[in-house]
Amino acid sequence: MTRGYSLEKDLIILLNNPKYSDIEILCEDEEKLYGCRAILAARSEVFDRLLYNGMKESHEKKISFPKINSLAMKIILEYTYTGSIKEESLTKNNIVETFYAADYFQLPNLQDFIIKTFKNTLNNNLPENSPELLSKVAEIMPLTEDNILLNLLIESVAKFPLNTIEFGRLSIAGLQYLLSYTYEKEKPFVTPEYEVFRYSAILAAKQPLGIVPSETILNVYRLVAKLNDSYLNNIRGTQLSAYVWDESACGSKLIIEDNGKVVYAKNDCSSHQNVRAKMVLEENQGIFEWDVIIEKCCNASWVGVCAENFNYETFAGYQPTGWVLGSGGSYYSDYKCLNNYCPNFVDGTKITVHLDMNKRTCAFTVDGIKYPEVSGWDNLPSKLYPVVSLRYPGRFRIQPQKI
Repeated sequence: MTRGYSLEKDLIILLNNPKYSDIEILCEDEEKLYGCRAILAARSEVFDRLLYNGMKESHEKKISFPKINSLAMKIILEYTYTGSIKEESLTKNNIVETFYAADYFQLPNLQDFIIKTFKNTLNNNLPENSPELLSKVAEIMPLTEDNILLNLLIESVAKFPLNTIEFGRLSIAGLQYLLSYTYEKEKPFVTPEYEVFRYSAILAAKQPLGIVPSETILNVYRLVAKLNDSYLNNIRGTQLSAYVWDESACGSKLIIEDNGKVVYAKNDCSSHQNVRAKMVLEENQGIFEWDVIIEKCCNASWVGVCAENFNYETFAGYQPTGWVLGSGGSYYSDYKCLNNYCPNFVDGTKITVHLDMNKRTCAFTVDGIKYPEVSGWDNLPSKLYPVVSLRYPGRFRIQPQKI
């Protein structure tokens, strides 16, 4: 390659190249990298203090960073040499460590770039990655309110009910960060306090014996127990419900309003259409409970669950992927009907759905009276959603169960 045309390309030749280096960099994972003292010191005050401090480090050929792995250090070197990095260099496997390293070496522009990339690219898959990333942050970074990456991860995890996060994805330390950050803060947090306590207890119990000190477990419990003037059925932070109607999974003649909490049928909606909630209910995640309030009844009103491959333009009870209880007291699925389960619904009726995803069964409470598990609904699919089926003038509200 001809040199002298591009400073960036010429400097890349020097990157991690023993021929042009005068310092060995030893990383956390014991991989050895190579650097040029003068370039590193010119680009980072931290490197300058470490390499030109007049102490013995100034004369040694090696320098160690026991808390920074080689994946992150390679990106740090690329940035210090060239002034830029490629977005594709940042992945879910290195972004936390790289952000930590950029903070350690006081490279604010690199931190800004990491956050921008995180929001633009990795953020698309944030819900599925955020518990693991938060756990990783908790391992290497202190809990500070000015840590933008930490804030983003906590805000993401807080929007998902803890009982939908598989054990092993969120560490004890990650949970402590989550609870500390959201305590007495106006931050969205979807999980009711009694579910926080339950999740914390199970998570602590699942740790290998002796690995988690008893004081750590007690600290988690103390964080959970820090309630304001409320009881365990309340929600910390801003009450943000995962039980909201999903506009992307809604019949064409249904309207969603009140921040997703209410659905109603247009006056030309003469046959039943459906809408499901955004909340995903998955196998072996325990018992899910939510309320549907019939603000305006219709002929007839239906409440229940649905699976994938579901048609939102056709009555739920006629579909093999829909299971619903109706305002006449009967329940339907795949054209199969059983009558006299409960009394009729009227305006103001509150139906609580009790979905046990361990047993994959369903029961209902109607106006405070709980009825038995629905006969025949004893092997429901492993992934379900709350659903309602209505026609004009129906108007239904969904909310987390309120005791």
